[in-house]
Amino acid sequence: MSPELISKEPLMATTSITISGMTCNGCVASVSRVLQAQPGVIKAQVTLTPPNAQVEYDAARIDPTALRKAIQEAGYGTP
Repeated sequence: MSPELISKEPLMATTSITISGMTCNGCVASVSRVLQAQPGVIKAQVTLTPPNAQVEYDAARIDPTALRKAIQEAGYGTP
């Protein structure tokens, strides 16, 4: 297949990730920044109560496992 025929359209997906270890709005902002910095993340909405992230992303560029790893590397848990 020629490169011209390969679709460049993003493969949009959403996931919900439970996050442990967040104790304040600063934590929420930190996790939000980490997620937004990941390639392929379109939108990340993080809440303290419940401790959760709703992430819209391009599944051709990143997957939920990589998103969880980024959160863990920032010092938070993803049970």
